[in-house]
Amino acid sequence: MIPMMAQAKSTSNLKIVVNGIQRQQGQVCVSLFAGSQGFPDKSDRAVRAQCLPVGQGRTAVTFQNLALGNYAIAVYHDRNGNGRLDRNFVGIPTEGFGFSRNPVIRTGAPRFSEAAVFVAGTETTAQIQLQYLLGG
Repeated sequence: MIPMMAQAKSTSNLKIVVNGIQRQQGQVCVSLFAGSQGFPDKSDRAVRAQCLPVGQGRTAVTFQNLALGNYAIAVYHDRNGNGRLDRNFVGIPTEGFGFSRNPVIRTGAPRFSEAAVFVAGTETTAQIQLQYLLGG
């Protein structure tokens, strides 16, 4: 009898936990990107995107059956429910936002490579801390 070879799993789940939500109103929108094209603000270019009701200080979503590889996550707290990250007249976000790997934000959004996480195994978890530049 020939032993069966164990096959490596070719998909994985990604659990995204969003922390630091300052107000319990609106929704949290999560976009998952498999490459730099569209990252971080073109959710129509994301491989997965979902908006969820705001939780008590944190919200979580799991994207299932993802191909193994690098992904970057962009999140924003859509406090007024208009489906976009609001900004003031000079372009500074007026709602909370965050990215995978929690990069330091200086003068703009991070590059894909600065936010990329490797998804493998049964499940990968990414913790994202929201930032409110104008006090939330």
